[in-house]
Order: sequence, then C-alpha cells, then structure tokens
Amino acid sequence: MAGALAAALLAVGWVQSAVAGQARAQGSHAAAIAAAKAADSAAAPIPDLGTLMQQVAAHQKELDKIRENYTYRSLTVNQYLDGHGKVTKTESEEDEVFFVRGHEIDRVVAKNGKPLSGHDADKEQERVTKAVEKAQQTPEGQPVHNGGQTFSVSDMLSVMEVSHPRRVLYNGRSTLEFDVTGRRDAKAHGLAEGAMKRVAGSIWIDEKDRQVAHLEIRFMDNFRVGGGLLANIQKGSEFHFDQALVNNEIWLPTGAEGTIDARLMLFKGLRQHFTEQDSQYKRFQVETKEGKSEVTLP
Repeated sequence: MAGALAAALLAVGWVQSAVAGQARAQGSHAAAIAAAKAADSAAAPIPDLGTLMQQVAAHQKELDKIRENYTYRSLTVNQYLDGHGKVTKTESEEDEVFFVRGHEIDRVVAKNGKPLSGHDADKEQERVTKAVEKAQQTPEGQPVHNGGQTFSVSDMLSVMEVSHPRRVLYNGRSTLEFDVTGRRDAKAHGLAEGAMKRVAGSIWIDEKDRQVAHLEIRFMDNFRVGGGLLANIQKGSEFHFDQALVNNEIWLPTGAEGTIDARLMLFKGLRQHFTEQDSQYKRFQVETKEGKSEVTLP
C-alpha cells in the first residue's frame, strides 16, 4: 500500500509539488518552534556552580543503586608509539564490567581479539571472585584495595578553578560547559587529585540529568609520581571520555580516548595512544532463592 501510494504521488507532478510545499511550511513552523525553545533555554540563567555540583553528586548516588543492575562490555585498544609517533605495538583487551556495592569490577574476557580459555580463564575467574568478595566487604566510597583511592567529579573540581560557563547542545541535549584549570595552591588528597592540579580542559554536564556527559583534559605541566622515581607524566598528555543515557534511566560510559607520554623509573620512555569503546549494556536482576543468588539477564 505504501509503495503504491508513493508511486502515485510521484506520477502526479502537481500533487508532488503541493506536498513538498506543505512539508516546507510544516518544516519551517517546526524549526521556528525549536528555535524559540532553544532561545528560551539559552536565556535561562546558568545554575550556581556549588548547587550544580551538589545536584550532580546527589544524582550520582541515586544512579549508583541502579548501576548495580547493569553490565556492559568495554574494549580498550592500546597503541605504543615511538618518538616519531609511529605505532610499534598494538594490544587490545575486552572486559565485562559490573558493579558491586558501588565498586567497579572488570572481568577480562578476551585479549588481542582472542577469548580467554583454559588456565587463563580459570585464573581470571579466581581473581574476579576474590575482587567481588572484597567489594562486598568494602563500604561504598572507600577503595577496594589497600593503598588505592576513589575519585569523583566533586573530588576533581575541589582542586580546580571553574570559569566561562555556557550552555551548549551536546548530542542533541542541553548541556552546561565549563572551562577547568588545576589550582596549584589546592591541597590534594591522593594521587588523582594531585594529577588534576596539573591539567586544564573542559567539562560538559547534562542540564536535565545533572550528569557528566563529556570531559576533556590536558596536562599543562609534568606530573611526577613518587617524586619522579616511579613515573613522570609529560606535559601535553591528554584524554577525553563520554557518557550517555542508557534505557532512559542511567548514565554509563560510552568511550574514551587519549595519548599518554611518560617516563618510567627515570629512564624508560613510554608513549601510548588508547581508545575505549563501551557497549552491549544489559540490565539484570539478582534474586535470592533458597540461599542462592541467581542473575537474570534480559
């Protein structure tokens, strides 16, 4: 029926012209409405940064509960570069990502395009089982491993200067964009905050959901790890990452990319470009029956 109707319209030139004219009029009307809405949104005042960050943190805590019911695949490709930027070696790893009490658990399922099998798969399952047990015993917000640390957007912004707020469209959604620059005089708690004092870039926050949609940062100075004895991340190293709304209920990573230029143990140079692609999001439910936990995937 649809094909016959289309053929009939194409055969009658004046009908086709009339339909096209009507479509243009309707399109102009729709465009005018969209422009008016965009103008209204742009005219709205930018939220206070302190209030905005409190809302981001509050929304994140709410979503953390939903995140426990999700798993996804993360494919990371690492390219090792020489001094001229030529790729000398490429490695890839695919992980299954899930969360336990707010802690991320990554289970390696493939390396360099080949699924883990045999002894390697058994060792990985043993490692993941121990990681899950550790996560179950560790309160949310605390590092799972001794000497580790947690890191959040609020932690990052606590050592950074935020400026030039503006409202932009990102992936078709109203987003608040800010410039961020590390404050050298800020007191850092841990390695991650110390690193953030050396970077500058931009952060995009989804205006409706108060979630970080995009982040771009670049090291503006060298950053020494262990006083430079362990590593020295070079000025110019950069990365960005993205998140998106999944199933209209939760924000999850969609990908990342970056180039790291570092010197390890005082003498070994490392230049690496990486890309991360996140996909295959699945929601599952955990039900307890007769003392056993069962996971049901959609």
